[in-house]
Amino acid sequence: MSHTESAVTIVTGAASGIGAATARCFAERGDIVVCADRDLPGAEQVSAECGGQALQLDVSDADACDRVVAEVLERFGHIDSLVHAAGIWEPARAEATTTDSFDRVIDVNLKGTFLIARAVARAMIDTGTGGSMVLVGSVNSVRAGVGQLAYAASKGGVLMLGQVMALEWAEHDIRVNVVAPGLTNTAMAAGVINEGGRGLDALMARTPMRRSAEPSEIAETIEFLCSARASYTTGAYSVVDGGWLID
Repeated sequence: MSHTESAVTIVTGAASGIGAATARCFAERGDIVVCADRDLPGAEQVSAECGGQALQLDVSDADACDRVVAEVLERFGHIDSLVHAAGIWEPARAEATTTDSFDRVIDVNLKGTFLIARAVARAMIDTGTGGSMVLVGSVNSVRAGVGQLAYAASKGGVLMLGQVMALEWAEHDIRVNVVAPGLTNTAMAAGVINEGGRGLDALMARTPMRRSAEPSEIAETIEFLCSARASYTTGAYSVVDGGWLID
């Protein structure tokens, strides 16, 4: 759908990384951006840059997702876009993955995607406005990796969630697409790389473009998919990985 200067976008995981870059990108195009994150001070800092609103949100909590959507509707009357960038990454080999760690990753990355997308879709359907969603998946949505059991399972699930949602919600003029970042220069990725001991240089050497992405480069693809320029695109898996998957 077309966007006006009063378009409203919710960005989860907006306190840092790809979420923060996306919030800034959408603010630059004129959207009212709601920065949602478990880290409220971080979300408030990004929101202050964007001239938007910050709300605390644990996406794994169904009631919290419903409350945030209700609050946005009460204040602005409609939601045009959702960018779901919240996610966690706890690397461990399969035999060393604890039940608690597995549950945390699935709850945030997979169940959280379902809960916030469902809440926003219900709002879009009720207001009859349609809209667009971009879910942040990963190259690990389709490619296995050592130490990625819970993460890859969750991101593979995100891809299928997005495609089922795209099928079911097309009749309501709601587009749903999944963006798949490769190696990206975020604090979360740096922490995992350091913990796993694989080394950034080795990962960049594994990437045909021989570098990591900046979060703003992922944000540009997300913004395109949420714009009228992508009005006939839904159910897509859009890879932004410097060539990782083709090598």
